[in-house]
Amino acid sequence: MIKKLKNGFKFIEIKNKVASAKIALQGAHLFEYTCDGAKEILWLSPSSYFENAKAIRGGIPICWPRFGVLDKEMPAHGFTRTAIFELVCINEIDETTTEVTLRLKDTKESREIWDYKFELDIVFVVSDMLSVKMISKNLDIKEFKITQALHTYFAVSHIDDISINGLEEKVYINTLIDKKTVQKGNIEIDSECDRVYLDVDKELFLVDKDKTISINATGSASAVVWNPWIEKGSKMAGMKVDAYKEFVCIETANAFDDFRVIKPNESHILGVTLSVL
Repeated sequence: MIKKLKNGFKFIEIKNKVASAKIALQGAHLFEYTCDGAKEILWLSPSSYFENAKAIRGGIPICWPRFGVLDKEMPAHGFTRTAIFELVCINEIDETTTEVTLRLKDTKESREIWDYKFELDIVFVVSDMLSVKMISKNLDIKEFKITQALHTYFAVSHIDDISINGLEEKVYINTLIDKKTVQKGNIEIDSECDRVYLDVDKELFLVDKDKTISINATGSASAVVWNPWIEKGSKMAGMKVDAYKEFVCIETANAFDDFRVIKPNESHILGVTLSVL
């Protein structure tokens, strides 16, 4: 069901027997998901904007066709975060499973930034697990290269109480100092963190004191772990000063050398499935 705020901001509200979700048409941005009446697993800033042309802070932002700042002529993380997607369908698969497909196509405005003909489908499956897929289709006569991410914000009891498992012995790029390092043991965060892990090939786990979340990626060999900490977080739009305590981003990505080249009439699927264990 499509709903609208007083300012005209549109979102889809999904409810079935086991789960609920809210997805903004702007950016195909899922900003709420709960299962079986449990606590929200995604973090959403209470001061986040819900206005056209302003990105939402929290949930699962879609970064496409660039992740990070790689092209000077393109906005950071691409142009999809404030683009309005078309609702293709809402499919009630059964009483516990709802599938939603949103679509973005190239426009005159997008081609001024990135001159390709494309179709980007975001497919959400809302059930006792949450699945999100980004399907990038090249409808042009020339190939194009993309970097992209599902920039997932996870709500945590406190940043001091968590660990991230599954990336042991993986090489990562510490983008704060542009240095490669090997991860020793589980990840714990006690300062600003911005790391791109390479050759990621297995399930990850966010372990909190009251729950463990499984993160299963497809079409990806890179994962990002990010928390802005105090100084940087306090300067970010739509984020209160102590918000860093409440979330960690574990992002399913095609980043750096994990970029994907998509030939004409071909596609690439990047996806993640989240479940509470």
